[in-house]
Amino acid sequence: MSDAHASGSREAFALGLERALVAPPRRLELARRVGLLVNQASVDHAFRYAHESFAARFPGKLAALFGPQHGLWSEQQDNMIETAHARDARLRVPCHSLYAERREPSAAMLEGLDLFVVDLQDVGTRVYTYIWTLLLAMRACAAHRVPMLVLDRPNPLGGEVVEGPRLEPDQASFVGLLPIPMRHALTIGELARWFQREHVPDALVEVVPMQGWRRDTLWPELASPRAVRSWVPTSPNLPRFEGVLVYPGQVLLEGTNLSEGRGTTTPFEICGAPWLDGHELAAAMVALGSDPSIALRPVRFEPTFHKHIGRSCGGVFLHPHEPRRARSYRTTLALLAACRTLAPREFAWRKPPYEYETAKEPIDILSGSRALRLAIDAGADRAALDSLAAVDVSAWWDEVGDAVLYPRGT
Repeated sequence: MSDAHASGSREAFALGLERALVAPPRRLELARRVGLLVNQASVDHAFRYAHESFAARFPGKLAALFGPQHGLWSEQQDNMIETAHARDARLRVPCHSLYAERREPSAAMLEGLDLFVVDLQDVGTRVYTYIWTLLLAMRACAAHRVPMLVLDRPNPLGGEVVEGPRLEPDQASFVGLLPIPMRHALTIGELARWFQREHVPDALVEVVPMQGWRRDTLWPELASPRAVRSWVPTSPNLPRFEGVLVYPGQVLLEGTNLSEGRGTTTPFEICGAPWLDGHELAAAMVALGSDPSIALRPVRFEPTFHKHIGRSCGGVFLHPHEPRRARSYRTTLALLAACRTLAPREFAWRKPPYEYETAKEPIDILSGSRALRLAIDAGADRAALDSLAAVDVSAWWDEVGDAVLYPRGT
């Protein structure tokens, strides 16, 4: 989409953060002490940090900062690497980690707060933990009668495509607490409305919507200054928008002994293992129904940390050359099935613990059920992989209903 088409007749784009700073909701105007859940990707169109803009706009209101997984500055690289509590020296407020000994605000953290504000950039995928930090914060705020204000941000994958099966309740964990599809197509504000309506009815939640966002918009197409369209890494291993595009499928590799590219400059876009040949892998994936909208380039790479550190790995680089058509979940299913066939003795499922789950299989909580693991182990063919990727899209849209803030099909 060209810049001219993106801007054309559209309403000027503004983040929920930017709208709240210009025209604060009444709850924000009246609040005396506010907590703010953010990280380094919480920026405005000019890359100003939300917490610094907030402190400047509302002097004396900011009482505490809260950070999700990877910390306020996204310093911690891997899963289950906790972030310590700290104090922001510039703003002179405590910074509470919600990825430490607990993953929800405690009563002590919330004490004295009149309002809890959330401004987090999600990536549109069920297993990304920021939406579950939001849910746990909603539950804690409801229990202590602290109102919440959610400042909405774009789903970088757009708001039309739903992909990958819904989580089965017995596989609930911190990478999926509620039964939503892998690629859910909602903004974080819409999820907050659905969470409140269906699962946290006692929460006092208000959402500040974006202005001028359309569901058919991918991140690089935002009708806004170029600065906003530049991707700010939401976490250490999603440094590029292309990685976000393939993440709904490639995150499954965390449940295996395959490298998902951590320890390279393009995690999730590149993947493989020492015992694989990239050319053979690409050919096998195509035969198993890999999405043609994602080109497969055979590669070799050497991770500098994480799985297979310092070893030469054969694999593929995923290029989503048709971003709107790309379906990464189905592509990664083909990848898993191909690796199981090409290297049956070497390929293995990762064992727990994983994301604070010590009993359930990591691949099961990632995929949302035991079905994927059992099917791959049984030698799933193309038809079986199609079935594993299926999701009832209409049922999902019916369920979220009026939680949707931005019209569909426009």
